[in-house]
Amino acid sequence: MATIANQLRKMTPFETLLLIGLLLLAAFMSLPIVFIVNHAFKPFHELFLFPPTFLAKEPTLTNFYDLFLRPGATIVPFSRYLYNSVLVAALAMAAVILSSCMAAYVLSKLKFGPKRIVMAAIMLALMYAAETVAIPRYLIIGWLHLNNTYFGHVLPVVASPVAVFLIKQFIDQIPNELLEAAKIDGASEFRVFARIIVPLAMPAIATISIITFQGVWGDTSASTLFMQDETMKTLPYYMTTLTSGAANTVAGQGMAAAAGLLLFLPNLIIFLLAQRRIMETMVHSGVK
Repeated sequence: MATIANQLRKMTPFETLLLIGLLLLAAFMSLPIVFIVNHAFKPFHELFLFPPTFLAKEPTLTNFYDLFLRPGATIVPFSRYLYNSVLVAALAMAAVILSSCMAAYVLSKLKFGPKRIVMAAIMLALMYAAETVAIPRYLIIGWLHLNNTYFGHVLPVVASPVAVFLIKQFIDQIPNELLEAAKIDGASEFRVFARIIVPLAMPAIATISIITFQGVWGDTSASTLFMQDETMKTLPYYMTTLTSGAANTVAGQGMAAAAGLLLFLPNLIIFLLAQRRIMETMVHSGVK
């Protein structure tokens, strides 16, 4: 605290105004987060007030109670959707990190014939939106008989051109002399990759982890297209069903607000924990 106070005393009037402006901007940018949190704790009658209220006047846990303990013998428990989302996100992150790191290392530090062709294909893949490959993905998942399996959730996201590109750009900054010295000391190719490349590329890996988690955690396409069994669907899909249909348009708003908060919090927590790594990745990926 004393160090912070000393730094504040040394600030010029311009720096003080700049700090105040940034604090006000940060407070303004945090308003959506405050609204999401408060909206999840609003009682049913406050959800439909006009004009709408920003803060909950009478906070309640009823929305979460209804979400977790929603009655009905034929309804899949909420915990099943949550479990599916957590497991799919974890498997997808592990698969994307492993495949992207290995591909990026090969493209950055090793020499082979069609290297330029492979890199060109990855750059070309960056231009395609996910919707353009929905039909080929559906045909491949069906051909491999991966419907209603966790692999059906994970396989479509394993090949991530964004992940390969970012990690490759980061690995390009690692001196070749360092790798050659390790090989002279007797390190194998795998040992160089595991002991040198992966630790030094950790900022890029953290960034890819966040990007992959956000994409998979909020994805509904796999549950909609590939999963016919309700027990294999994820939380984002379940959230869309809470307010669909004439009966749920009003009745499901409270549960949807609680589910929205649960979907949002993991993204916020992971980003706050790894934001420094993201900045390091963006700097090193763009500076030669």
